[in-house]
Amino acid sequence: MDNIYILMIIALAFLAIADLVVGVSNDAVNFLNSAIGSKAISFKTIMIVASLGVLVGAVFSSGMMEVARKGIFNPGEFYFNEIMIIFMAVMITDILLLDFFNTIGMPTSTTVSIVFELLGAAVAMALIKIYNTGGTGEFSDLLNYINTGTATKIIFGIVLSVVVAFSVGALVQWISRLLLSYNFEGKATWVGALFGGVALTAITYFIFMKGLKGTSYAKESFDILGGGTMKDFLEREVLMIVAISSVFWSATSYAVIEFLKTNIYKLVIVVGTFALALAFAGNDLVNFIGVPIAAWESYSAWSAQWASTGIAATDFSMDILSKKVPTNNLLLILAGLVMVVTLWFSSKAKNVVKTSLDLSNQGATKERFQPNFLSRGFVRVAMGMSEMTAYIMPKSIQNKIEKQFETPVIVLSKDKIHELPAFDMVRAAVNLMVAAVLISIATSYKLPLSTTYVTFMVAMGTSLADRAWGAESAVYRVAGVLNVIGGWFFTAFSAFTAAAFVAYLLNLNLKLMFPLLLVLAIGLLLRNFIAHKKKAIEGKAEDSLTRAESTSVQGVIQESAANIASVVKRGNKIYSNAIKGLAKQDLALLKKNKKSIEKLSNEVDELRDNIFYFIKNLDDTSVTASSFYINILSYLQDMTQSLEFIVKVTNKHVNNNHKKLKISQIKELKEVEDMLAGIFNDSQEAFDNKSFEKIADILENKEVFTVLSQKIQKQIERTRTEESSPKNTTLYFGLLLETKDLVRGSMNLLQEYYEANQSSIESAE
Repeated sequence: MDNIYILMIIALAFLAIADLVVGVSNDAVNFLNSAIGSKAISFKTIMIVASLGVLVGAVFSSGMMEVARKGIFNPGEFYFNEIMIIFMAVMITDILLLDFFNTIGMPTSTTVSIVFELLGAAVAMALIKIYNTGGTGEFSDLLNYINTGTATKIIFGIVLSVVVAFSVGALVQWISRLLLSYNFEGKATWVGALFGGVALTAITYFIFMKGLKGTSYAKESFDILGGGTMKDFLEREVLMIVAISSVFWSATSYAVIEFLKTNIYKLVIVVGTFALALAFAGNDLVNFIGVPIAAWESYSAWSAQWASTGIAATDFSMDILSKKVPTNNLLLILAGLVMVVTLWFSSKAKNVVKTSLDLSNQGATKERFQPNFLSRGFVRVAMGMSEMTAYIMPKSIQNKIEKQFETPVIVLSKDKIHELPAFDMVRAAVNLMVAAVLISIATSYKLPLSTTYVTFMVAMGTSLADRAWGAESAVYRVAGVLNVIGGWFFTAFSAFTAAAFVAYLLNLNLKLMFPLLLVLAIGLLLRNFIAHKKKAIEGKAEDSLTRAESTSVQGVIQESAANIASVVKRGNKIYSNAIKGLAKQDLALLKKNKKSIEKLSNEVDELRDNIFYFIKNLDDTSVTASSFYINILSYLQDMTQSLEFIVKVTNKHVNNNHKKLKISQIKELKEVEDMLAGIFNDSQEAFDNKSFEKIADILENKEVFTVLSQKIQKQIERTRTEESSPKNTTLYFGLLLETKDLVRGSMNLLQEYYEANQSSIESAE
């Protein structure tokens, strides 16, 4: 027996665990989004409910494992060695692809990725087999190997889920808000009971249709059902189940509101979170462990035959995969436990959830995506349609609608703003209810709608209907949605091509390529993990700039001191690296320097974007504080803009391989750098220690301006007599002039600080 296949089985087992981890990190957004966004229940409670759902769903998941065995290709057309290559190619590609999306914080579909990976690897192997027939095979023979119907249904499902989920989510949320308004807790008991009845009925039906119908137990006969199966009963008695559930849940909701004095919307969110978590584990577990289990079944069948007949791996047909084989329940429970542990500890899962919450946030948040021509076009069309509707609709009706969509004003101190939910409980309940209904209907009609696509697009549709996308944020949010949708189609394309390529490489030389690709995959995973961790640490770096919270000048002076010290310290390093990189022609250092100034510039821009909220938080006696704060931010921006120019021109000069600066020019720049470092170091010390009286000594030092003027004059003379490089001359003048602006901005900042501090001390006395 060839040991390579034993090693492949062991590798696939480890890859299955890794795939569970990256898969849960991606799909957690499906069932955590609404509960976390609404903050209806504590995060700990959300995680416990979701964990229970995942565990229950994992145990009931074996019925879906057939997808990996025979759903995409016809296994009888392949031999054992070819099947193992297909499965190995799929798992390597799947882990890397999902981890890539998790690292950038974008939700994608594990169903689509696994289907297109199976399709890509199978197509590659089929084409190799056709090519190896010695010219007798034809391209049309590919249809004998591949189940083309499944691929067509998946593509149709992608487009359908995007359009339908968004449209239905928007419509249901608009109607719900129109009926309930934002004052939903003050409505009559019967209103809440009716909403709870409808929502819980939809979610319960979803648990039956999506959570239980696909399990192995659903296909077993039960005496209580007259000897029929649960699957047949659920399909046959749809109206009865819905009717009984509606009455039961409406009555229960009424009792919960009237007698237990409990918020029914919280109950809907808890049950909905459990339902989606159950459905995720019950139906999507195949995406992570289906392939390794199919590989193990293939290996078991071949090794048994090899032991008795000595049949080679290249001659053993895989018809065995066409038969139904129950999955070991212990494996399912272990997989469920891995998923639960990942759910609790994966920072990437939180990253993916954050993307969805940011795009559906009711309030202001940091926009992650930049607008593009498509998002601007969509927003303009939407605004035009809104204006047309306003023109046609009577004013009285418009006013009534507007009243229902009036958001309540919640006065919070600035340190409490982060505690506001991304959206209210009505929207969270609608998200869960609509997603549950759509996925249930699709399941009953055997349409392969992706859970990720449906839950995400429903959340985006309800955000639009709830007016979360206002004039200030619409182009950014729409751009974000388009980016995510584009990522979904990229998933299908890249999954297909990457899996096909990996399968081709494995087929070339299995004994060489298998360990090589495995090591490469592990290396890339570790690299992404380290990069993600480093990024997370950078996000919490000590030098990061913080918003001012105080309402007095003295308070802002004290709070902003750390920001000034940080900008001065980082600016000093950036300027020093620019000169060092230019002198040594070190392109790697200059590129790293470019990232540093971009990060600093973005942080300063964020502080300026916060000015509106800072001023809104001030009382009438604190106008001076806002004027001081605005001036400080203006000077900080002047400094970062000068540094941006310096970094840009030095990077461009070296990157384009232009002529090096002369040694005399490098020495002069080093002299300027040393003087600037002295000013920056003294400034940093003054702000770190809050010794603002030392600022006066720094302001008296005007020598740097004299030195810069001398250098500029010297370069003018040099250009007239000996300089022969126009690029060098332009670069050198640019550096000196921008350094002058940088020093001027720094001095203006120090002057503003010194005068404000003195004025504040005098008024206090």
